[in-house]
Amino acid sequence: MTTNSTGNADLYEVLGVPRNASADDIKKAFRRLAMQFHPDRNKEASAEVKFKEVNAAYEVLSDPEKRSRYDRFGAAGLGGGAQGFQGHDGFGGFGDIFDAFFRGTGTRRAGPQAGSDLHAALEISLEEAVSGVEHEFAFERVERCADCRATGQAEGAEKPQCTECQGAGEIRRVQQSLFGQYVNVAMCTRCRGEGSIVSDPCKTCRGQGMRRVPVSRTVKVPAGVDHGSQLRVSGEGDHGPRGGPPGHLYIELHLAPHEVFKRAESDLIYDLPLNIAQASLGTDVEVPTIEGEPVELKLKPGTQHGEVHIIRGRGVPHLRGSGRGDLLVRTHVVTPTKLSGDQKELLRRLAESLGTPEVPDEDPSVFERIKSAFT
Repeated sequence: MTTNSTGNADLYEVLGVPRNASADDIKKAFRRLAMQFHPDRNKEASAEVKFKEVNAAYEVLSDPEKRSRYDRFGAAGLGGGAQGFQGHDGFGGFGDIFDAFFRGTGTRRAGPQAGSDLHAALEISLEEAVSGVEHEFAFERVERCADCRATGQAEGAEKPQCTECQGAGEIRRVQQSLFGQYVNVAMCTRCRGEGSIVSDPCKTCRGQGMRRVPVSRTVKVPAGVDHGSQLRVSGEGDHGPRGGPPGHLYIELHLAPHEVFKRAESDLIYDLPLNIAQASLGTDVEVPTIEGEPVELKLKPGTQHGEVHIIRGRGVPHLRGSGRGDLLVRTHVVTPTKLSGDQKELLRRLAESLGTPEVPDEDPSVFERIKSAFT
């Protein structure tokens, strides 16, 4: 790297551009080098020094008047040296760099901020998940204090200017760099960027301007939701500081266990108990549904334990699109444990006449649907 007559590094070489480079070329070179050497990304020991060099070089070459003096007289034409980058606590994030160089410096006063999102849980029944429901939901959130209109100051009290920053909301300090002086700009810690201080705090919010309050909202739960489904209620989160927009409320749904039915995605599963006579001879049974009205199911003679009978359209509505899942009725042949003497004799004679049975084949497609409810 060459140096000029003052012994300082050539600013064009610092940015890697020729002396006849356009303003756009200089800006592009700075953006590339600033990202390369910013301490947030580059942890090498030399990155910090290089980063300051790049900032100082750009501050001169991006200003037509300073660039003209530098081209004619070198660093001596800049007087006290290249006044450089205005940072935020020494090094700002990338947004601070581009704000300072491509959109103007402006002030660093704290502006509106978006409020925080809230997360909560709501337990609903299987019936509510199937039909959909509106729930009254109570929660707490941070809101702007109505008593002081979010100023933090008691009613009628004056809010004096911060003596630390003189109302600017920021502190500027001149520091020395490799190329001369640069200005460090940081938010005022005394007034937290407000530019004024609370002399007589509001008793409701204790001078914060914000307070936590209980809130109740009606939440609409659509038909077809499942355990773990999440609802977003827009704009019902914490209010944002300094007039910023509120966050959102996210509600995770938990389904309470059901006494009769199990759920497998959009299907419902019902276990139907049968005695050995019903299974052997066949029977007509009433099967309960989630809506409460039973449906009739005709079982043929020789019904086996674990058979699945499908009642179409009696499951859970599809959350997206139309239609519903099915009601899967799984038979459970219950073996009696207490028998009278006559019953034992009848079964003994029946067993001798039937002999050893063969295991029937299962329908694999239906079996997989049942299996999914327990995995």
